[in-house]
Amino acid sequence: MSEKKILIVESLLLEKIDANRGDMSRSDFINFLITSHLGEDVQSQAVSSQYVTREEYQEFALGMKDLLRRFLDFFIAYGLELGQEPKDNTFAELVQKLQTLSASTARSKSGK
Repeated sequence: MSEKKILIVESLLLEKIDANRGDMSRSDFINFLITSHLGEDVQSQAVSSQYVTREEYQEFALGMKDLLRRFLDFFIAYGLELGQEPKDNTFAELVQKLQTLSASTARSKSGK
């Protein structure tokens, strides 16, 4: 059996511990906090995950383009369902942007 000692803390700190520990015992929770904040493995992971890799950025950019394409597609389809004819050139511009975006997304996905 491990040796046990008493740790005296302020009552406010004890309330914070109890409020955030969930199903863990106080001892396990304090041990978890100390190892997660002072452990070298966790610190090296935090430093390495601070920056985005080129692949992650490209995947994010493709995802945003796809989201924008779907967004434009939805609103164009919604406008057509209402049966309202566009009154200016914005509809043609949106269609052209949508086609350009679809083509660039298809080229990017095929290049992977």
